[in-house]
Amino acid sequence: MANDQNKIVLDVKDDNHCTSLPPCKDIPRCASDKGDSNLSISVPFIQKLIAEMIGTYLLVFTGCTAGSVNLNFDKVVTLPGVSIVWGLAVMVLIYSVGHISGAHFNPAVTLAFATCKRFPCKEVPAYIASQVVGATLAAGTIRLIFPGKQDQFVGTMPTGSDMQSFVIEFIITFYLMFVISGVATDNRAIGELAGLAVGATILLNVMIAGPISGASMNPARSLGPAIMSWQYKGLWIYIISPILGAQAGAWSYNIVRYTDKPLREITKSASFIKSRARH
Repeated sequence: MANDQNKIVLDVKDDNHCTSLPPCKDIPRCASDKGDSNLSISVPFIQKLIAEMIGTYLLVFTGCTAGSVNLNFDKVVTLPGVSIVWGLAVMVLIYSVGHISGAHFNPAVTLAFATCKRFPCKEVPAYIASQVVGATLAAGTIRLIFPGKQDQFVGTMPTGSDMQSFVIEFIITFYLMFVISGVATDNRAIGELAGLAVGATILLNVMIAGPISGASMNPARSLGPAIMSWQYKGLWIYIISPILGAQAGAWSYNIVRYTDKPLREITKSASFIKSRARH
């Protein structure tokens, strides 16, 4: 915002970052400028925060409601059903608001993008706050819908040892972030399939890790229900392990990302080398 002769002008310039799903064609500058040390509150930034809050709310509400229905009505949804619900929820929300906020819905994802310099560090606290608020409101809504005997804890809690859940959360979050990095930050990826790829990864992870740790992969997803139900047992696992797993997944993909050239350029170069070798 600029102040000139007692007139306030609100900057409404949109500046989508390369962390949106599906990915942008050209990776713009994600690092903050030296001359712009303070976070300027603009309309597009507020829209991103609202999109993150609503997206996280809908994601947690949909997935956790499926779990609550499954617990209250004789396992009618089943584990495969709950897994499908989580995967579909992520997929449709990526296609809905990915072009607005990047469709993170997950503090671990936001932090991983920031450390890889694909998301401005100055926007991280606001993004995480929006995600936690959305998840907490979703958990509160579920408690209002299912009162009394139907009030089930929809958070995550280890069924075995803490170390077992810690390791499985690290692995599945690594898997998730590795896929996200591939479809969201690599120009060679097929951007139109980003939502499908990430949603399918969520589905697989919930299927294999749900009975062990709850398959959180998301600190906000675990923190929201914990706050509303005042159940904090093992919560540290679902905050630390997903963050570490996401960092490892993002940096691992950066290691195998050996070029920024599109696949067609690599193919042309290889064909040219082959043709020269024949002559």
